[in-house]
Amino acid sequence: MSNRVTQSDVASQAGVSRATVSNVITGRAGGSVQITEETRRRVLAAVDALGYQPHAAARSLRSGRTDTIALIVPDGSNPHWWAIVRGVEAVTREHGCQLVLSITGQEAERERQSLRALAEQRIDGLILILTYPGRLVTELETLRLHAGAIVTFGHELPGKDVVTQDYGPGTRELMDHLIQLGHTRIGFIHGVARPGLAADRLFAYRRALRAAGLPYEKQLIVQCGPTPDDGACAAMRLLDLRPQPTAILGINDLMAMGALQAAHERGLSVPGDLSVAGFDDIDIAEHLAPPLTTLRAHGEEIGCQAATLLFQRLADPERPQQRVAIPTALVIRGSTGARPVPQ
Repeated sequence: MSNRVTQSDVASQAGVSRATVSNVITGRAGGSVQITEETRRRVLAAVDALGYQPHAAARSLRSGRTDTIALIVPDGSNPHWWAIVRGVEAVTREHGCQLVLSITGQEAERERQSLRALAEQRIDGLILILTYPGRLVTELETLRLHAGAIVTFGHELPGKDVVTQDYGPGTRELMDHLIQLGHTRIGFIHGVARPGLAADRLFAYRRALRAAGLPYEKQLIVQCGPTPDDGACAAMRLLDLRPQPTAILGINDLMAMGALQAAHERGLSVPGDLSVAGFDDIDIAEHLAPPLTTLRAHGEEIGCQAATLLFQRLADPERPQQRVAIPTALVIRGSTGARPVPQ
């Protein structure tokens, strides 16, 4: 038998009807039900005394809201995504809502299953960060037409609010930093879940070389998977080249950490023999030995802005489509230094 306190219990305690309790709790009054201030105080005192909690499902049926939003992120192992989760969760909590999190492991089928499952649930809004949006056209169109508030990051959904980030200008700034230090052979670890991801960084890498009058060498770009071990193996391949690159740029901080591991295993000092840099500025980046030069992505700000757009859309469904761009920032630390003098 359930010991849950009901509105009938509160009504009995306060000496009023259950309808009066319902109207006091939901903040409604008027019509044929006139609630005096004294009656309202009695009801609220009974609520406190009995520890009554309104039933969430019943609340949502009355209001049409579930006070729940959902977030899909690609990866649970990269701290960059967790920074975004923290930002979303902070804003969600401020609005008194719950966050449903789905981690898809950068797998297309898991993304498909997550989208289908969320389409069948009653949620107020959805934030999408997908790896394979091009393979999920049917599921995304269903959500676009039938779901309420949706915000995307990293891809766009027609008519829906979007948070964007262009790594291109920051990549050019990072490359200029390395070139000004004298580096002319700069390796690039392109560790991504699918071809085409992070194309803005690769394009800016090539443009920076061209602008500096340096040759583009295809062998200096190594494609690999998205884990730090993949990054370490890719860095080993770069270090096998002759002449070796004097700097390595990882597509994210995890790839850069793989390069630091490879340098250590080869007995190379960083930055004395090899400079290493990454992207995102995950929390551990400044605590590595040496601390990592990187391009800060402001992950928590991305999450905060995405959630803020979502709640603004819930408050005003007819507002024009919104776009918010999050800039990057170069953070120079101890992992980059002058090109070593040839022996």
